[in-house]
Amino acid sequence: MISKIHVPRPPFIKICGLTDPSNAVDCVRAGADAIGLVFFEKSPRNVSISQAAEITRALPPDQVFCGVFVDATFDFIMEVKQICGIKAAQLHGSESPELVQKLTGQGLIVIKALFAARNPLLTDAAKYPDASAFLVEYGKGILPGGNAETWDYSVSSGLKTDKPVILAGGLSSENVRQALDQARPWGLDVSSGVEKEPGIKDVQKVKDLIDIVKHT
Repeated sequence: MISKIHVPRPPFIKICGLTDPSNAVDCVRAGADAIGLVFFEKSPRNVSISQAAEITRALPPDQVFCGVFVDATFDFIMEVKQICGIKAAQLHGSESPELVQKLTGQGLIVIKALFAARNPLLTDAAKYPDASAFLVEYGKGILPGGNAETWDYSVSSGLKTDKPVILAGGLSSENVRQALDQARPWGLDVSSGVEKEPGIKDVQKVKDLIDIVKHT
């Protein structure tokens, strides 16, 4: 999934916040490289472990499943890994570098979220030497995620790291080309910009965005 050296063109695309198995299958068929499953009760896209397992069982075993967590415990993340078969953990809170190290030691790809407007900041990347990649977004809003907020994506290009950078926050087919031009990220994390309603993606919007990315 993630390499420090190879920057894929077109960028890697994760469709995040899925809650329905058939919808997830449609997104993968549309070209999504990974799907994200949110384990955070305050999120409108939250799924239980049993719901997530139903989604992962509907997809090929080699599909990349990423669990999204906010200050979750090591034990909870490992339970999700065991039951749902996630290959990656996206940490979207104030997790410690020690937790990142512990998770990578268990064979998980660990994506640490950094923010332009709150802690941990983009300048905190060096605090997480064991992270596999960084996800960057604005970070201003009620929830820990992007809150459908667009932002100055060019700010992310100032992140000082040799690790893959995944761009997030308000991405849609209307602005993804501009975001790519401004930030030149390794990957994209897309959620609200391709939705019918929270947790249910509009497959045509997913296809449109992926088509734009592949031809940019």
